[in-house]
Amino acid sequence: MAFEKILTRYTNIPNYTGTIDEYIAHGGYQALPKALRELQPADLIETVKRSGLRGRGGAGFPCGVKWGFIPKDSPKAKYLVCNCDESEPGTFKDRMLIEEEPHQLIEGLIISSYAIGCRLAFIYCRGEFVYGAQVLERALREAYGRGFLGRNILGSGFDLDVHVHRGAGAYICGEETGLLESLEGKRGQPRMKPPFPAISGLYRSPTVVNNVETLSNIPHIVLRGAEWFASIGPPKSAGPRLFSVSGHVERPGNYELPMSITLRELIFDHAGGIPNGRRLKAVIPGGSSAPVLTEQHLDVPMDFESLAAAGSMGGSGGVIVMNDTVCMVRVGEIVSRFYHHESCGQCTQCREGTAWLHKVLRRIEHGQGRKEDLDVLLDMCDNMKGKTICVLSDAAAMPIESYLKHFREEFEIHIRGRACPFEGKGAF
Repeated sequence: MAFEKILTRYTNIPNYTGTIDEYIAHGGYQALPKALRELQPADLIETVKRSGLRGRGGAGFPCGVKWGFIPKDSPKAKYLVCNCDESEPGTFKDRMLIEEEPHQLIEGLIISSYAIGCRLAFIYCRGEFVYGAQVLERALREAYGRGFLGRNILGSGFDLDVHVHRGAGAYICGEETGLLESLEGKRGQPRMKPPFPAISGLYRSPTVVNNVETLSNIPHIVLRGAEWFASIGPPKSAGPRLFSVSGHVERPGNYELPMSITLRELIFDHAGGIPNGRRLKAVIPGGSSAPVLTEQHLDVPMDFESLAAAGSMGGSGGVIVMNDTVCMVRVGEIVSRFYHHESCGQCTQCREGTAWLHKVLRRIEHGQGRKEDLDVLLDMCDNMKGKTICVLSDAAAMPIESYLKHFREEFEIHIRGRACPFEGKGAF
């Protein structure tokens, strides 16, 4: 299927370095004057609603609907925060966008700020993205120098300042309210909701938090129209999506495709299939927090609804492919160790649950498991889901439940044999 690359079109240009001159030369900053001169903020919000753009950070919430929640009559300042704290294991598409196409993000951020009445915006960048933060800072200086940021942008009367804020490497700050707490200079712990950020966000003022990829779509929607964007992919999962494919594939990388693409097409047609003639054993379709799928799910499309119906989720678009040498108990131990380490400790179910999940899985993997451990694991997972302030606890529990659902026999073999039967324990 032929498909015109939208978000990554500039990466295909030889010697493209992402400077403002190159971006403008290849069609950049054309959507901004159109938005400022031809569209009212309410028109922009309605356009994004009609496009069907859904958030690309994990939750998949409709972008235009989120913008529409900002109160029109609030006397408080309004803020837009770009979530660039890409910390979900298996996901690396936002990093590519900020390092290689920063002005696409900045143009989308300016248009989005105009739509919601924001005069001060922030890009919250993951602490480990040292180079990416430097690229963003350079790009912002260029945008200010050309009059795309600052006072009276393009003579429109619209003012906007944008700042890059670097985080300190905490996964929990990818959760929007934990991010806002961190941005305010406090410990990055998620807030109770309601109130939601649209009503009481940054500095307790109306705030929109959007992902890098989400904002990068905005200039293209403004230039080409809502109907064009909505025509790409399934009706409820419109537009292109970046899939970060890693693990046991011949060609790992970011692939921009409509969400009507199936797992089989993504893995075997685009990413080159499984190396060395091995079989597919398992695939995580949306980052490490997504429940695992198996070979029988290869023909499931990668849209939000189809993945949910298959028992998983689109999440952040991180597709982790595992061949038949991988030990799923070992995968469970690694995943649970990560979420235990990254729990902020605010909620008992998460703080204690992630610790116990890791302890029990480590025990099984190292030949000290007991038959009753499997039911204990499922009971712990049930106690961790839907009972905490944010969904990190759910993110730790759901994958483990899926490993037990699809690979319970593997866990039982570990317990009966008092050892891991897989040499090398697989790569993950």
